[in-house]
Amino acid sequence: METIERLKEFCQPVFVECGVRLYNMKWLGSGKERTLEVAIMREDGSMDLDTCAVVSDRLSEILDGLGTMQDSYMLEVCSPGAEREIRDLEELSAMDKPYVFIRLKHPISKKLEWYGTVLQYEEDRIQFEYKDKTAVRTAEITADDIDYLRLAVRF
Repeated sequence: METIERLKEFCQPVFVECGVRLYNMKWLGSGKERTLEVAIMREDGSMDLDTCAVVSDRLSEILDGLGTMQDSYMLEVCSPGAEREIRDLEELSAMDKPYVFIRLKHPISKKLEWYGTVLQYEEDRIQFEYKDKTAVRTAEITADDIDYLRLAVRF
């Protein structure tokens, strides 16, 4: 089996051709039950089933033609999900005021976990609007203050 890094190299032209970027690629399972999971998204963070199908077809052509993929496997091309982790603050630049869950290293109003809207992103900091009891407040948070950040679905 090819390593994930080598597979990413082989697959990168397909991502460029289809106007998507790789969020994550990993092997799941073991033995004959192995699945190569490829999570993709557009620059704005969106994704649709038709694009996943096109990328899956193109990746299958490339991977089947490698000759080094002798073991059987399943290919799963998917979206990283509506509540995916934001691993790099740069991802926020293409989104329009995303609603997020954020866990901080240092509390705001004695709480470490908040839901709210990212109002502005600049290099290593975000301006974040959150609800504190009944008041709507704004805080500026540096990347160093963030323990965990993901998109959230607003109910």
